[in-house]
Amino acid sequence: MQRPIRIALTKGRLEKDTIGMFEQLGMDCTAVREKGRKLILPIGDGSIEVVLAKANDVITYVEHGVCDLGVVGKDTILEMQGKFYELLDLGFGRCKFALAVKKGTDFYSGYGVKTIASKYPNVTRRFFEAKGMDVDIVKIEGSVELAPLLELSDGIVDIVETGTTLKENGLEVFEDVCPISARLIANTVSMKLRQKELEALISKVEAYFAEG
Repeated sequence: MQRPIRIALTKGRLEKDTIGMFEQLGMDCTAVREKGRKLILPIGDGSIEVVLAKANDVITYVEHGVCDLGVVGKDTILEMQGKFYELLDLGFGRCKFALAVKKGTDFYSGYGVKTIASKYPNVTRRFFEAKGMDVDIVKIEGSVELAPLLELSDGIVDIVETGTTLKENGLEVFEDVCPISARLIANTVSMKLRQKELEALISKVEAYFAEG
């Protein structure tokens, strides 16, 4: 007997938005709503399981085929990349990557090599490579807004939603890098071996968004 279709969900906001979508599609998500500390839970008639994971791990589980589908932010996809299919823009979890600097700073003035702090070094590197700019990148794990305030960096590349945190710390968006939203991804082998089941589910999701 085949195991249920497994969908890895990014814990937190994307998890809640995805479960809301599944409920709109008529799937019973009571087990997830009442999950406690469980991380693998059935939805609908039990033919689908959701696996709750950190964003980076969603990609790992899908890439290695232990989950067939995943819901993860475009930010994680751009940073990690990997071998999987990116099927749909789910439209929720919208924000953007942006280059931010101290208020009133002209980032592109001067001739020296700029230093950029970011939790997303790969996204940052590709952004500046596309501009033909050489930059030094410092990876920060916590509050990246501190880096320019402590004069560790000339600017930051980070996720911006409302801009409130930047403003409260005397920073401002200097340039948008790219938009971000939740994406549905799929394991390449699963899409061949379980094509009929997965396409039926994907079609339901597509129809949900088509209806608005």
